[in-house]
Amino acid sequence: MNLRTRRFTIAGPAGAIEMLADEPGEGAPPHGTAVIAHPHPLFAGTMENKVVQTLARAFVQSGWRSLRFNFRGVGASEGAHDEGRGELDDLLHIVAQEAPPGPLALAGFSFGSFVAAGAVARLWAERTPEKIVLVGTAASRFTVATLPAEAHDRTLVVHGEEDDTVPLASVMDWARPQQLPVTVVPGGGHFFHGQLPLLKSLVVRHLRS
Repeated sequence: MNLRTRRFTIAGPAGAIEMLADEPGEGAPPHGTAVIAHPHPLFAGTMENKVVQTLARAFVQSGWRSLRFNFRGVGASEGAHDEGRGELDDLLHIVAQEAPPGPLALAGFSFGSFVAAGAVARLWAERTPEKIVLVGTAASRFTVATLPAEAHDRTLVVHGEEDDTVPLASVMDWARPQQLPVTVVPGGGHFFHGQLPLLKSLVVRHLRS
């Protein structure tokens, strides 16, 4: 955590939701609010996962306020794992309650990308995200929502070439019918060990484009 990270809880659909807010530096107000979803709760996924922290830092460096949260049943968040259904409700609740009017970004890692993609599909008609970042998208384990064609220019999909948790081929099978580009990190694994600076650079480049 940095000095501008705040830990707090809000009331959610299944009880308390534990959150972390990272604020950009003093000066100009934040460009907007980014909500970032973490990997699978049943496999030690939390909002303090290294990839999720990297995404938060990339957003803050690019002038966004970053919101991370623990899915139900993780840390101080109440409730029980709901295979993505309740987790999507939690993310949408956070957008409604904690993301003020203005630019919105949605991001996720692994299971979190599955949930974030579902949120994009649900929100598109009423509150269109300005930026979308999906990392290690769990396409081999879940039915990931198809993104609206209009969302493609706003979306960065990043996957490791040698991901042995979610094979790259499964993400390509999800992306191909949509003609959605995928950025492949050569030699990258699921957790991008040794390559988090590169991941951050890719996300910052996308946010500033």
